[in-house]
Amino acid sequence: MNNPLPTHAQTVIIGGGSIGCNTAYHLTKLGMTDVVVLERDRLTSGTTWHAAGLIVAGLLKTEAECEIYTHGRDLYASLEAETGLPTGFRDVGYLQIANNEERVHEMRRLAPFMRRHGINIHEVSPGEAQQLFPIGDLSDVLAGFYIPEDGRANPVDLTMSLAKGARMGGARIFEGVNVAEIIAKNGTATGVRTADGQTITAENVVICGGMWSRQLGAKAGINLPLQAAEHYYLITENIEGLPRDLPVLEDPSTYTYYREEVGGLMLGLFEPGAAPWKLDGIPEDFSFGEIEPDWDRVGPHLERAYSRVPSTLNTGVRKLFCGPESFTPDLAPLVGETPELRNCFVACGMNSLGILNGAGTGKVLAHWIVDGIPKIDVTGMNVNRFSRNEATRAFRRDRGPELLGKMFGQHYHNEAFETARDLKRSVIHDRLAAAGACFTEGLGWEMPDWFAPIPAQASVERYSWFRQNWFEWHAEEHRAAREDVILMDMSSMSKFIVQGRDSCALLNRLSCNDVDVAPGRIVYTAWVNEAGGFEADLTVTRLEVEKFMIVVGENSHGHTEMRMRRHIGEGEFVAIFDATPGVTQINIHGPKARELMQKVSSTDLSNDAFPFMSAQNIDVGYFNILALRVTFVGELGWELHVPAIHAVQVFDLLVEAGGEFGLRQAGMQTLNSLRLEKAYRDFGLDVDNTDNPIEAGLGFAVKLDKPGGFIGRDALAAIKSKGVPNNRMLQFLLQDPEPLLYGNELILLNGVEVGYLQVGGYGHTLGGAVGIGFATLDEPLTADIVNQGAWEIDVAGERIKATASLKPLLDPSMQRIRC
Repeated sequence: MNNPLPTHAQTVIIGGGSIGCNTAYHLTKLGMTDVVVLERDRLTSGTTWHAAGLIVAGLLKTEAECEIYTHGRDLYASLEAETGLPTGFRDVGYLQIANNEERVHEMRRLAPFMRRHGINIHEVSPGEAQQLFPIGDLSDVLAGFYIPEDGRANPVDLTMSLAKGARMGGARIFEGVNVAEIIAKNGTATGVRTADGQTITAENVVICGGMWSRQLGAKAGINLPLQAAEHYYLITENIEGLPRDLPVLEDPSTYTYYREEVGGLMLGLFEPGAAPWKLDGIPEDFSFGEIEPDWDRVGPHLERAYSRVPSTLNTGVRKLFCGPESFTPDLAPLVGETPELRNCFVACGMNSLGILNGAGTGKVLAHWIVDGIPKIDVTGMNVNRFSRNEATRAFRRDRGPELLGKMFGQHYHNEAFETARDLKRSVIHDRLAAAGACFTEGLGWEMPDWFAPIPAQASVERYSWFRQNWFEWHAEEHRAAREDVILMDMSSMSKFIVQGRDSCALLNRLSCNDVDVAPGRIVYTAWVNEAGGFEADLTVTRLEVEKFMIVVGENSHGHTEMRMRRHIGEGEFVAIFDATPGVTQINIHGPKARELMQKVSSTDLSNDAFPFMSAQNIDVGYFNILALRVTFVGELGWELHVPAIHAVQVFDLLVEAGGEFGLRQAGMQTLNSLRLEKAYRDFGLDVDNTDNPIEAGLGFAVKLDKPGGFIGRDALAAIKSKGVPNNRMLQFLLQDPEPLLYGNELILLNGVEVGYLQVGGYGHTLGGAVGIGFATLDEPLTADIVNQGAWEIDVAGERIKATASLKPLLDPSMQRIRC
């Protein structure tokens, strides 16, 4: 029988599966001993108990993913020695296979990046792959990629070992305690109430409830868009001679993983067209439960899975298991402090990787709770990234079937989700489609990726890591921006109106730059945390003495709003309004931008009358429009913030007037290539919460001496006081015009690895692929080293000579912008 529940704990964790026990374990390691875990039934009874227990890397594309994975693998390998309880971990090895050139190329691109971050992945020949996995038919395989240290664990044993480790650190774990609601007061979580009416007050409440998290969070107004789906694996009868230490095999062409299971073979499916489960809510009494398999639906997928191991077709089936796993709309977990309630944290939506990533995620969240700042990049997993639209029943129903296959299949750099689209559309969407736009999706927004000459050609003929059918059309858009003029729909940019008596004080407290400027001025600034790490990069426009406008990328919408609201001081009066839905942002840029704009406006748009980094209300045809003279592409131009009711008319007017100036419409591919030629930074893509503006080359926008200081000021001052940093962000241009860059490619200086690219694109003006990334030395990275060093970029295992620069390689004096 459980001991009586306490009436108070420093931290209460809801859920006793892999994530809950990992979080408790890591909190105690940081010295937080007053931790209570509440499990509604028994430990592991949700989805942990039926997990396959794979401890394998997959393809990892971010430093954070690598850190989360390697921490878990290393902990699981040593945990038994600490707790005395077995985990079942065995480093049987992990083999990924590639049976087409695109997959080989993708793997060769990522393998060096993964090795740099502690993952011993190396390429093996088809013959070596066959020797590693003798039961399979690998006759079509072109290459394999093998990690000998990876393997498998027993999910139940592992969780019990973690639970013991947490108890050894002082945590208390209670089973058979169902949390009915999270108690809150004045926007802050203050505890939980159990189903039998008992209350536990707490400084921190942590939701680790797996697939129940969405419905529990909803009771407290917390948005957790995740959905359970059917997840299958088949286990054969015993196979004579099957090695117990057979490596885990992953095959994206069959959407299947294979591993030994008690003398038989397990075939685990991540099939396209999966089935969401219990859209209306997970039953509270579902414990150690199974779902009746749908043989008719899963049959064709099993047939494909068996094609890799045809020798097992005549072996009997011991079990076809179907159980639920929860998935998120973008296949990244939900982690962090919720925007709806202070001191309420969450770690859920693990996308069937709760064992694999449980330890790393638990460590991240523990630091977040104890230190207030996570130790790794969390921009891609932060729970505040979604709107409530992604949690609707219809969205979950439509996106769910795509997720398993998307997670496991072959990947491409520009491949977007195909289901649950049109969540957010600009009011000029139909005009863009008629102009030949091929749309991509980001954070629910439909955004033109590129434009075809005619709408019938506006689709990707074949996804590839090499040049695709739209490459030259994109190049024409790029050249138009540099030589003539382009129009871009940037309505996806988030726009907030911040006003009130204390609006300037709030924004200046958040901003590294000084935003206490005259009305009509625009300030580019970073926001950082107490350690000096980025929290945003954005523009602040002072519209009136007590009225400002924030413009920030769509990937930072929720985080930016949350940060502003959380930092309004006691007694301060500030109103924050999300203006994004009502404003259509049309950008006009290029050497002929002024000529085009002057044709449709009577306002004096000369450099003297309308200088760079200023804002004015101007007339455009019949309409009064807020115009910002600012750029993210490195050209003369304006952002036009058009009320939605005028947007179509303004768009038509600009297109008609732009004909004589060679106006072209341009998409996101061109935005990326233009801004990379100028080495403009983008929070969430190039820089994250572990980077700082000094090392990122944005020191010009940090005003250490401004009155009153700002959050993170002392940390940045300490960094700057050390002189030239050892770690600096540089721009790179490949000297060979053929290879393409996408990010994660290694940077080499004089033959030694010194970093990797955060992002890449093609610089059509510079004549080759461009990228930006941090290089780190054991000494100050001076301008002389940058200019005189022999730089190379590793592209899929081939070293390509590159030019490195601290300043933008295109227009470093900004003459094109300030003209």
